[in-house]
Amino acid sequence: MEIDGEDVTLEEELDDNDKDNDNGDQLQNPKLRSDSNSDSDSDSDDESQQIEELRTLEIELSSNPSNYDSHVQYIKLLRKMGEIDKLKQAREAMNNVFPLSSDMWRDWAKDEASISGPEGFTGVEKIYDRGVFDYLSVSLWCDYLNYIQEHDPSVRECSPDGISKARNLFERALTAAGLHVAEGNKIWESYREYELAVLHTIDENDIKAKELQVQRIRNIFHRQLSVPLVNLRSTLLAYKAWEVEQGTDLDAKSSEVDGISSHLASAYQKAMEAYNARAQHEEQISMQNLSDTEKFRNFMNYLKFEKSVGDPARVQVLYERAMVDFPISSDLWLDYTRYLDRTLKVGNVLRDVYSRATKNCPWIGELWVLYMLSLERGRAPEKEISSVFEKSLQCTLSTIEEYLDLFLTRVHGLRRRIICGAEVNDVLDYSLIRETFQHASDYLSPHLKNTDGLLRLYAYWARLEMNLGKDLVAARGVWESLLKISGSTLEAWQGFIAMETESGHIREARSIYKRCYSKRFAGTGSEDICHSWLRFEEEFGTLEDFDHAMQKVTPRLEELKLYRIQQETKASTDQSEISGKRIAREKRKGGSTATDEESSAKRQKNYSPNSKEGANSEDIRKFFSDVGGGLAYVDFVDDEHLTSAITKNKQMLFGKRLSIARSDPKQSRRDGRRVPRDQGRLCAPSITLFGSISITASC
Repeated sequence: MEIDGEDVTLEEELDDNDKDNDNGDQLQNPKLRSDSNSDSDSDSDDESQQIEELRTLEIELSSNPSNYDSHVQYIKLLRKMGEIDKLKQAREAMNNVFPLSSDMWRDWAKDEASISGPEGFTGVEKIYDRGVFDYLSVSLWCDYLNYIQEHDPSVRECSPDGISKARNLFERALTAAGLHVAEGNKIWESYREYELAVLHTIDENDIKAKELQVQRIRNIFHRQLSVPLVNLRSTLLAYKAWEVEQGTDLDAKSSEVDGISSHLASAYQKAMEAYNARAQHEEQISMQNLSDTEKFRNFMNYLKFEKSVGDPARVQVLYERAMVDFPISSDLWLDYTRYLDRTLKVGNVLRDVYSRATKNCPWIGELWVLYMLSLERGRAPEKEISSVFEKSLQCTLSTIEEYLDLFLTRVHGLRRRIICGAEVNDVLDYSLIRETFQHASDYLSPHLKNTDGLLRLYAYWARLEMNLGKDLVAARGVWESLLKISGSTLEAWQGFIAMETESGHIREARSIYKRCYSKRFAGTGSEDICHSWLRFEEEFGTLEDFDHAMQKVTPRLEELKLYRIQQETKASTDQSEISGKRIAREKRKGGSTATDEESSAKRQKNYSPNSKEGANSEDIRKFFSDVGGGLAYVDFVDDEHLTSAITKNKQMLFGKRLSIARSDPKQSRRDGRRVPRDQGRLCAPSITLFGSISITASC
């Protein structure tokens, strides 16, 4: 390998590469490692430890290829060990799952260049080209530009093709990062230096060619001076000095605009004002020791400012800068893509951004949905849209509903393109929609049983089978499949009936009513389907049909009515018992007094292990059964029965002595308040009986 006119070996080059790296993670040469004192115990122990660590990482990545940190550690370890072949495979494997940081791309390109030499130029070039796609990095662009200038023979020799290639690459770099306020000037300066180098290669006698090249350099200066960038005043000084070299009469030491054209002076002044308006924002996003929350807020404030100015290209560059610091912020990616959808609407740009968004945040279903819609708007081919859809299904999303949205978005797009006949090269057939629905059913049904989401999917499917596929049998089959999954859902039956009714298939709709009117549905669904059948026969059937439906529905409605009453009664009784027990507990939680202790002793004395601790309304009814006329601790029909009930005073109930007395409305309470009139009612303040209780009877 020849570098700067000197012959160096691969080992020497790698050794120099190691010296340039301060963090110790530079690619190691296996030969160099073997030439060192590898027989020492420490080296042997280190190597054994590295091999074991390598094996552990390989096992982890084979079982969990989405472990970002394990990928990073694996690549670092392989570089340290000099495992060149494995290192390349590891990088490719990681990049299949994740975007790589600019530092990782720079390491990869440098490693590949040092290993492959001039013969590997094309491979290194591809690595740089892939790297600048993932994240905005001025340093990576500068490395890329320098590498092309140094190692591409056509560029280095300034051939026409080489010059054209270099200029195209510089213009790409300016489009990507030329508006980067803090670092964009590096690319502009590199571009000028390249064009100056080209100028020096032009024959002195070719006056026209030299003039054209001088004007090209001047235009680059003018373009840069109209962009708000750092060190803009220094750029003006450099420009004036260069103009002096070209024979222009200027004060090269003056940082003012005197001597330059009014057009350029105006553009420069505007650029300076624009920079000054952004200087504070630049300072805030560049501050050290900020929390992520504070830095994110500063970026959002800066973005708000740029949007208010209204330059989409500048807004886009700022979003790209924010992504470098917050690559997995789903909110930021969603905000970014929505902005581009509203303003830029450039197909290739949107495609690239969505590709990176879904690679950084693959768990966000909404990004995949927006990605497919963006491709459809850009008239992307079916193969590309289908590929994105399949990738989305391989991701682990937050909710099952997000997968439903993906399937529906895919079907919507297919439906629109089939109807519009938008495909030119691809022939879209309805079978694609049917296959997508079937895939969705297989994928989602176990998780969406008896849900509105599954009903929506099947109803849409059946409608398209009818209207787009023109297949009534298939549409009915869709509904029948749903009933097997969600037959207890009223809406599934109603949807099936609605389809038949709207299609004029009255007999088939009536048949479905006959199948489902006796089923039990949630809430008032059972009653609703009965009433729906009657309305159906009123509107579509004969009188005989209506009478037949009435004959079927009437006993069913009576049955349901009785069932509702029983359920309400049971609920009321259960609530009463719960309330009674709660009141009893609250009373038992009263203060601990001597009386309480005495009552507790009595309870223990009268307690029988076989007795129950509580009595319900049925127990009390049985207790008074030989008296007659009494209804469980509520009322007695007359005074005679009440008198008989009082004779049970002092008798035992479940081991508890009852005290029963007539309630006298005229008798005052101890606190002076009158006892309220309560005709014929036994007042039992508590159902739970411990020891002796008092039941006051009145008529």
